[in-house]
Amino acid sequence: MKWLDLSTLKIPAKSTQKTPRMDNIKSKRIHPQKYRLPKRYMKAKYKEPKPLIDMFQDQNWITIIAETAGFQQETFKITIKDQKLTLTAKAKDRRYYKSLNLPKVVIPTVAHTTFKNGVLEIKLRKAPTKQTIKQQAGINDAT
Repeated sequence: MKWLDLSTLKIPAKSTQKTPRMDNIKSKRIHPQKYRLPKRYMKAKYKEPKPLIDMFQDQNWITIIAETAGFQQETFKITIKDQKLTLTAKAKDRRYYKSLNLPKVVIPTVAHTTFKNGVLEIKLRKAPTKQTIKQQAGINDAT
């Protein structure tokens, strides 16, 4: 068998150079460095996404939709004062606070809320302005 024939095998001659030993190499580090993650990965921590909030306007209503997964319906507190809506919620390990400026003055006593599958919907009735009162009464500005 040709592949076992040792006579055709060429073995190089031994070199006279000494191989460097680790004891002879000077190093600045006394202790070997342990594996570490880069600093950018060490600082980054998992952050929960903030709840998404959308605001829509109809002729008579302002609708606010907030996606608040992880909070219960009983933990929400909604306050309306002047043209500002404040939404707060508490859970065991986290809190949520959001303050929104409303585009129009609303009637705080006429508000409808629904909560389903982590989506909170708030409907607020717009307060009547002088223009809407005149339009409902049928009064022209020309007179």
